[in-house]
Parts: sequence; C-alpha cells; structure tokens
Amino acid sequence: MPSTSESSLLSLVPVVPVVVLDDLDHAVPVARALVAGGLPVIELTLRTPVALEAIAAIAAEVPEILVGAGTVTSPELVGRAVEAGAQFLVSPGTTPTLLQELAGSGVPFLPGTATVSEAMAVLEAGFTEMKFFPAEASGGAAYLRSLASPLPAARFCPTGGITAATAPSYLALPNVGCVGGSWLTPSDALAVGDWDRITALAAEAARTGSSGSL
Repeated sequence: MPSTSESSLLSLVPVVPVVVLDDLDHAVPVARALVAGGLPVIELTLRTPVALEAIAAIAAEVPEILVGAGTVTSPELVGRAVEAGAQFLVSPGTTPTLLQELAGSGVPFLPGTATVSEAMAVLEAGFTEMKFFPAEASGGAAYLRSLASPLPAARFCPTGGITAATAPSYLALPNVGCVGGSWLTPSDALAVGDWDRITALAAEAARTGSSGSL
C-alpha cells in the first residue's frame, strides 16, 4: 500500500480511480483488480447506500490498497468515513465548516475547488493540495494552466469528465499531481464482474503521464 507519510496524496499514482459502487459484493474484487493493474489507490464515492460498508470491506480485506472516501459533502460524513476505514477524504466543494472538519480528521484530504476564489480560500487556510471539480465543465486543462502563475503554491487533482484521452493534457501541467478517473471502472464491467477488463484499464492508466511513483 502506498504511504502518504512519505509523499503527498497527489504523487502516489497518476490516475486515482473514482468508483461508484451499488453492489457491496463488488467492493473487494474491484479493489483487487485495481491493485493487479498497478493502481493501489481507490476513491469510493459516498453516493450509494453501500459506500461506507464497501470502504470497510476494502480496508479489512485488501490492505495493499489505499482506500478513500469521495463526495464528502458534510462534516458528519467526515467522521463516518474515517470510522469506516477511509484513509483519505475528497470533497466536491469546500465550506469553512467542512474544511475545518477535514483538517481535524487525521487523514489526508483534498478539498474541492472550482474557482480562483475557492482555491485562494483553501490556500489561505493553509492547504496547498486540492481537488478541481467538475474539471471539464469548469474550463478543463486550459483553466488550470491559467492558475499556475497567479497561484503557484496550489496543486490540483482534477476530476469530472476526464477520459483516458484527455488525462495526459492535465498531467502535463505543472500544478497537477494526478487526475481522478471514473473510466477505469465502467458500469457495464462492474455489472458482469469483468475484473480482467478493469485490471487492463488500470494498467493502461498507471502508465499515463509522468506523475506518480507507481
């Protein structure tokens, strides 16, 4: 399992798999498929009723993967996700109350930003690593490129609408450490348990760009 104590969350892998699970039985197999493909990191979104249980299952049965919780939208979800076993947290946006709770969680986190002012607020609070969401809808790689000069301390993990084809354009930017990708775990592959396909997609993503040490 990669360690966030030795490197930043943005430097572990070039592509962080962003996964939505509706079936708890898929949690452990999909985590193992991603590890087999060379991506020992998974962000499980808290968008389904089984998400917290899925995090707990992966944390217990797949110790070689770093499991995180995405779509953390309230202070209450911070505690519930960490209690379930989440080792990092990602929010789609940031409020002062949520940022305070994330900062006190004891695990790494990426607060969500979409505007210059939001990124400045996160920097002002003392945090340099953040999520950029929704990436494509908010201006994409061109927008992030324009932030590098006025906000040189900010580093981003753009997520939202990114594909295997567009990921390299983001990873080439100096202020991007990794991207979040949902294309690694297609719903049709999950539905039929095509773990080999997910492993192949993960292996391809692991070779994307020059970011990451894995």
